[in-house]
Amino acid sequence: MTDQNEQEFGIHSIYLKDVSFEAPNSPEIFKTQFQPEIEMNLNLETHVLEDNVYEVVLSVTVTAKANDKSAFLVELQQAGVFTLRGFNDENLGPMLGIYCPNVLFPYARESVASLVSKGGFPQLLLEPVNFESLYSQHVQEQQGSVQ
Repeated sequence: MTDQNEQEFGIHSIYLKDVSFEAPNSPEIFKTQFQPEIEMNLNLETHVLEDNVYEVVLSVTVTAKANDKSAFLVELQQAGVFTLRGFNDENLGPMLGIYCPNVLFPYARESVASLVSKGGFPQLLLEPVNFESLYSQHVQEQQGSVQ
């Protein structure tokens, strides 16, 4: 018999849900001195699959431009299915918005690095992301729009 207040966190699966790599200006881009401007955008979605089971999808978009031309574009969705049982509303949000993305990001980072390298470009290692700060900003924005 388990205690009603006991919390459970479990990972069912981590998977690459969608991926796209484009190098629209190749092979011409390889003739230029490659000092790209890198931009990364993140998005997070959560879906309830059943009681206490959630799909969390971390979308990562990385664009690189060199001399005002697109060098490459990587779009991917790194996803996971997680069990989160025994968490109240106050703790569930941070688990889905901070903890789960922290689990998923290293997989997304490796996929981006692999795709960029296979595309013929120099290695790209994405900087770590502070999901706690992003979550706090999101909560503040939500509270601001409610008031």
